[in-house]
Amino acid sequence: MNRDLLKRLCAASGAPGKESDVVQLVRDELEPIADEFSMDPLGGAVARFSGDGPRLLLAAHADEIGFIVSHIEPGGFLRFLTLGGFDPKTLTAQRVVVHGKEDLLGVMGAKPVHLMTNEEKRRPPSIDDFYVDLGLPEDRVRELVRPGDRVTRERSLDDMGDLVTGKSLDNRAGLYVMIEAMKRLNSHACDIHAAATVQEEVGMRGARVAASRVRPQLGLAIDVTLANDGPDAKSHQRVTGVGDGAAIKVFDRSAIVPVALVDHLVALAEERQIPHQLEVMPRGGTDTRELQLAGDGAIAGAVSIPTRYVHQVVEACHPADLDACVDLVVAFCETAETLIQDG
Repeated sequence: MNRDLLKRLCAASGAPGKESDVVQLVRDELEPIADEFSMDPLGGAVARFSGDGPRLLLAAHADEIGFIVSHIEPGGFLRFLTLGGFDPKTLTAQRVVVHGKEDLLGVMGAKPVHLMTNEEKRRPPSIDDFYVDLGLPEDRVRELVRPGDRVTRERSLDDMGDLVTGKSLDNRAGLYVMIEAMKRLNSHACDIHAAATVQEEVGMRGARVAASRVRPQLGLAIDVTLANDGPDAKSHQRVTGVGDGAAIKVFDRSAIVPVALVDHLVALAEERQIPHQLEVMPRGGTDTRELQLAGDGAIAGAVSIPTRYVHQVVEACHPADLDACVDLVVAFCETAETLIQDG
């Protein structure tokens, strides 16, 4: 695993609508090896690796869940709205970075337990219970921050046993897999377009733009998936397992993957001895949907990285699964044109 690349991707800030730092990292890695590189009006990027075969669009989203400042309260405290799906209980006492005129370290503030009523102690926290404290006087906050500024979580990428853990593995892990796969790609018939899409966490908007521009015949999203393999998960609730290999998407609430594509990915994994597992995800969705619905429709699926604690600041995945996903994406890019020929 290229730990340096993954660490740089995860460290970059990229809340929906402000993904430019992350996209620039992708550009630095892919533009030198691509035949063409282009940006779209929404802020996404596409690296093209030319071929004479069908158009294949890879999509890995650059944004992470975050917040947008809505109000500056008396005392300089910030109120915010969420950008993406948050579990409020994971926000307590977390550090964040407010991206104003300069980056400002803050903390998620809330009422101390000592001052809570019994009713407040019993009920689950809500987003409205929190505010951002920058530790600055109100006039200074108003100089540096305005409504609309983005807020992201602050956490480094670190080793945890056999795993790596940190914020934004959703979906910097997917970008990592796409970049590494394109670096290893050799012969391919498909005309490959590798897209760093934007605003996935708020409705897969960037993938719709990328797919409208490329009009792919084939598509592959690269994203994380739930590794619900902890002690409280019943066997039928387990989506994937960390360390069990690349996850081949079969179903989620946004897309049903064609059987022929699932079979093709499974056959490739078996032939090349790539550890793999099947993913049936009961909730959530990915850019796969927009790839399938592009233009006249495309044969599209997804390769997913099993990840624990998704949408928290301690997301965790296994380097071996990242390697397996890179291997599988390379194999798919080398052989995907057969799906059109067979069809």
